[in-house]
Amino acid sequence: MKSPKSILEKLNQRKADHAFRELMVQGNKVDFFSNDYLGVAKLPFEGQMSYGSTGSRLISGNSKYTERLENYLANFFQHESGLLFNSGYDANLAIYSCIPQKGDTVLYDEYAHASIRDGIRLSLAKSFSFRHNDLEHLKERLKVAEGTVYVAVESIYSMDGDEAPLELLAEFCKANNLYLIVDEAHSGGLYGDGGNGLVAEKCLDLDIFCKLITFGKAYGSHGAIVLSSKEVRDYLVNFARPFIYSTALSFHSQERIEFVVNKVALMDLERKKLKENISFFKSEIQTKKVKCIESNSPVQSIVIPGNEEARSIAARIQEAGFAAKAILSPTVPKGHERIRICLHSYNSHEEIKALIECLN
Repeated sequence: MKSPKSILEKLNQRKADHAFRELMVQGNKVDFFSNDYLGVAKLPFEGQMSYGSTGSRLISGNSKYTERLENYLANFFQHESGLLFNSGYDANLAIYSCIPQKGDTVLYDEYAHASIRDGIRLSLAKSFSFRHNDLEHLKERLKVAEGTVYVAVESIYSMDGDEAPLELLAEFCKANNLYLIVDEAHSGGLYGDGGNGLVAEKCLDLDIFCKLITFGKAYGSHGAIVLSSKEVRDYLVNFARPFIYSTALSFHSQERIEFVVNKVALMDLERKKLKENISFFKSEIQTKKVKCIESNSPVQSIVIPGNEEARSIAARIQEAGFAAKAILSPTVPKGHERIRICLHSYNSHEEIKALIECLN
C-alpha cells in the first residue's frame, strides 16, 4: 500500500532541508557521542531475576521488590517518595500531563526537553516559555500566570550543557508560592554525594516540588524515577496515564538499576577523571577558532550554523574515527546547529586533542 501524500511530502521536505534523520551504527569509533559519561553501560551484570514483569503495576507488574527499590532510591536521592517509570520521556509525560490542572499554568525554560513540552501539550493547563535561564523573563511571565503555577527546568541542559540557576530559581519559587520541577537527566550520577544529583549537591531538595532522575545516561541503564512527596506518588499512581497503561519495567531492569546506582555511588575517581577531561577540553578548545557554548558539564557543543555544514563536519569527524553527532534544526533553533560532543571519564587526553584537531 502506498503511503499518504502528506507523509511523502514531509519526508521530502526534511531531506531538502538537510535535516533527514537516519539510524546509523557507528562501529568501532572513539565514543564522543553517548550519554554513558562514566562507562557504566559497559559494566557486565548478571541479575538473579531474569523474568519479565507480566503487566502494568496496577495489575500484575508490582512486587515487594519494586516497592523496596523505590523506597531505597527515594532515600538515596533525598526525597520522601519515588515512583519508577519506563523512561525519562514517560516520566515527564506523566508529570506534566496530569499534575497541572485546568486553570493552572506551567512556565518552562525555552530549552526544556521535548518530553517536558509534550507532557505540557497533553495538559489542560496554560503554558508559557521563558527565555533560557532568564529569571527576569520568568518574573514577567508570572504576571500572566493563573491558578497553581509550576516552573519546569533541567538542572543540566541536554543540548547546551549549561546549568540552570537552581539556587535563584528555588528562592524565587519559594517566595512566590510556585512549584519548581527539576529534570536531572544529565546530572544524576555526576553531581552530589555519590551521584545523587545537582539539586542534592546544592541542598535544595526541601525547596523543590518534584525532581526526575533517569537511569539511561550516567547510570548506563534504562528507566527513571519521579521523586516527590507520598501524596504526589499516590496522585501519579491514580492519574498518570503513562504509568497506569504501561507494562512495568522487567525485574531484570529493576535489578540493574539497583546495581548501577550502588556502583556509581562509589565512582568518585571516575567523576574526578571526567571533571579533568572537561577542564582539558575547555582549555584546548580555547586555542581554536570555533564557537563553543559555555558549559562545565560533559556536554560540549560547537556551533556550526547550517544543517549542511554541520553534517559535513560531523562526517569528517566520523571518518577520522570519532563518534560525534551533528545536531540539526529543528531539534535546535535554526542558525544554532552544532556538533554535540559528550565527554567521558574513559576518554584520554590524546583522543580529546585529536578530536579537536578535526574541528579546525
